[in-house]
Amino acid sequence: MKNPYEVLGVSPNATDDEVKKAYRDLARKYHPDKYRDSDLADLASEKMKEINAAYEEIQKMRAGGGQSNQGNRGGYNGNPNASAASGDARFAEVRRLINQNEIQRAEQILRSMPSTMQNAEWFFLMGCVVYKRGYFTDAQSMFDRACSMDPYNQEYRAARDQLRAQTAGYGTGYRTASNTDQTCNCCTQLICADCCCEMMGGDLIRCC
Repeated sequence: MKNPYEVLGVSPNATDDEVKKAYRDLARKYHPDKYRDSDLADLASEKMKEINAAYEEIQKMRAGGGQSNQGNRGGYNGNPNASAASGDARFAEVRRLINQNEIQRAEQILRSMPSTMQNAEWFFLMGCVVYKRGYFTDAQSMFDRACSMDPYNQEYRAARDQLRAQTAGYGTGYRTASNTDQTCNCCTQLICADCCCEMMGGDLIRCC
């Protein structure tokens, strides 16, 4: 089945009221009664089935905790709106890859783009990539940068605010791409030093 949010033409961050409105608008547009005596009757009927299935799927997802309702949009899931890409086809492809969890390929495309292409959408999508990798602090920085470059973009603001609310109260416990590598290097150096000490009759780390 297609992404139900794409079928209804709304963002995964949309409220229940926004989803319901989109569903009703599409239902009025494609209701089979409007095409009863038309050659498009069968096509409209199939489209209406797809719309109904998408709306039911979203309701099931949200009832199970996938999204909260009535304006409280819950935790961020790192998935950009596939239909909200700008005119550049590479951004559209990156959105598709992120939604399919092909994170490495999405990051490769973003990093291959020249600095002149690193606009608000670039920083937003890179934020989605590093979020998927678990680097929440870096993701927050990317979303902040995207919002500062395009302050009226609802998708960027929603991602920034949801992630900020999601990580509130956790202090600096979330790792970043840089400090993780530094921590690993520090541990490696300590272990190596301990081995050298033991070879000379000492013991730097007594638990090892």
